Amino acid sequence: MPGDLQRHEPQDFAERQAHNRRVSTCTVLIFLLFFIAVGLSVDYLYLDAFTPSGPPFAVATVLSLTLATGITLISYYQGSELILRSLGAEALDLQIPEHRELHNVVTEMALASGCPMPKIHVIFDPAPNAFATGRDEFNASICVTTGLLALLNREETQGVVAHELAHVRNQDILLMTLVSILLGGIAILSDWAQRSFNSSRSRRGGGSKSALLVIPALLLILFSPLISRLLAMAVSRQREYLADATAVEYTRNPLGLGKALEKIRDAALPFSRASRGTAHLFFVNPLRRRVDDRDGRLADLLSSHPPIARRIMLLYQMAGLPGELRGKGLE
Repeated sequence: MPGDLQRHEPQDFAERQAHNRRVSTCTVLIFLLFFIAVGLSVDYLYLDAFTPSGPPFAVATVLSLTLATGITLISYYQGSELILRSLGAEALDLQIPEHRELHNVVTEMALASGCPMPKIHVIFDPAPNAFATGRDEFNASICVTTGLLALLNREETQGVVAHELAHVRNQDILLMTLVSILLGGIAILSDWAQRSFNSSRSRRGGGSKSALLVIPALLLILFSPLISRLLAMAVSRQREYLADATAVEYTRNPLGLGKALEKIRDAALPFSRASRGTAHLFFVNPLRRRVDDRDGRLADLLSSHPPIARRIMLLYQMAGLPGELRGKGLE
């Protein structure tokens, strides 16, 4: 799996965008190849594919991909409204000064990014956070919590809004839809394989197959749910890094976004309405697990978001101020 970090980090936002796009593309390609490998393993072991007595094509692979695509596309077209309702999002009230300022900030960042004006929602919750949802830039919604509006000043709010609009402009919703299809397809294949493991067909076919292929195929199927989730989280982390770099392009102010992350980190308030299914959408992980604030390989593998400290460090480096971080435990 590609690493999220390199020893010599690009410090310019354009270089960092290019770096994150390369790593994202590589990870998605690995994910696609992994799905194909799992699908072909299931077809070989349980349906006798690629043998004279088996079907002429990879039936399980095609059917699982078709089913996962159908399920995911339903969520893709209907999920936005469901997510906003489930999280208690409400439309802006322009009679409230904070809401008017938010509307102005979103308008400015939409112009800076070249993105159509998104719908704006607010969640009445003290936890500072934000997220973007929608099928594409013409059907996008930006949602922030009242806790974020109370905690951040205008330039910090600009950084957060720019980050969320970057997700929209970078087509991250579409990319994560593809990832969800692959993740769902692997889950279907793995579940079907485990249910079929003790069938008479699998026992009959197992003896005529080469152990050099059977054992690796079984191990691949067994560990496929875990590996696929790790790959999905790796894609999600890279898109967060990319959105940070793109936000700097829009605002030309990496310190605004960096200070926003610092304040949100120090507030350490979990967002109670979030779930594991929606956590990847948010600006920072709303579940506030300890692993999300740590750097290192284990933390990288287990979180859908990069460590907040790492994101802050990279933003300060873009501002040319790495020395500002020395007193905060960052190298």
